[in-house]
Amino acid sequence: MGHRAVDLSAPAASLPAMEFPAIDPVLFTIPGLPIDVRWYGVTYIIGFFIGQWILVRLARAGFLPVDPKVAPDIIFYCVIGVMLGGRTGYALFYDQSLLNPLEFIKVWKGGLAFHGGLAGVAVACWFFARRHKIGWARVADSCSLAVTPGIFAVRMANFINGELYGRVTAKETFLAMQFPTDPVAHQAMHLPDLEMRDTELCIQVAFDKLPFDSIRDQLATHDLHGRAIQWDRVEPFLDWEKVREAVPYRHPSQLYEGFFEGIVLGLVLWAIYSLTRSKPWAPGRYTVVMFLGYALARGSLELVRQPDRQFAGDGTVLLGMTMGQALSGLLVLGAVLIWFWPRRTA
Repeated sequence: MGHRAVDLSAPAASLPAMEFPAIDPVLFTIPGLPIDVRWYGVTYIIGFFIGQWILVRLARAGFLPVDPKVAPDIIFYCVIGVMLGGRTGYALFYDQSLLNPLEFIKVWKGGLAFHGGLAGVAVACWFFARRHKIGWARVADSCSLAVTPGIFAVRMANFINGELYGRVTAKETFLAMQFPTDPVAHQAMHLPDLEMRDTELCIQVAFDKLPFDSIRDQLATHDLHGRAIQWDRVEPFLDWEKVREAVPYRHPSQLYEGFFEGIVLGLVLWAIYSLTRSKPWAPGRYTVVMFLGYALARGSLELVRQPDRQFAGDGTVLLGMTMGQALSGLLVLGAVLIWFWPRRTA
């Protein structure tokens, strides 16, 4: 699972590069309130709603051994598990500054780790199973069948945000694109160190989605280091067509992950469920497939995903593995433990 060069290139004539759509990460702002409704948060809500619908169907089919009216309660537990687990995982493995309680609660700035969120969901399943006196493994199986639409939705939000993009590649690479969130793009646009929303607004101007005059009064007067910003000098460089030649092409790894971790893995799980509906596998087996499938997809795609900025060099942290690969290795270990763990209840 270590890092190695990956060549997904193809002739330029048949596989042209794609244009980043530059969709505003903020869906809308609530009038009169300093609250932005972001695509990132909306996709989580979509994922939870679809997950609830699936859980109710599984309960009606008898796969999830609870009353269908009770099944939606799992989502309540899972929301807490995803938020606390995802934030804790991100703080522990990616950004230790968030261990400061005042920073930890600022979830609107982003910073949720999938593996931490998955651990939180596992604990949530245990609490739900204990409350309703049913086997943990079958609750986990049901959540495994319900989670992949949410994975896909959140990866699409990652793409809209321009975060978690891939490694530098050739222009001819399939789906290759230039991201305005690339540090090289920020340098070319002469952007100072800004709060996230200020940077997003500047990118909207660069792509001609907003006129500069419409956002000028919303922008900070000083950067994150307390230095005054001379916006009159920055404005001429907020033109994507003028700066794009300096920006490298990258793999859109968010799209790869959404496809393989969300769509492909989801189809595999539901195919297995459909084929075994009359005689379901033992509790926990579907969770094993989900863990192994995600670990395989994530571990492989880390080869083309840009390492998080917190990690220097090639981004490896343990035995030639990136953080994502190392944490996915723990999923493999978890799958083995679930497979051999003794069961007394269904």
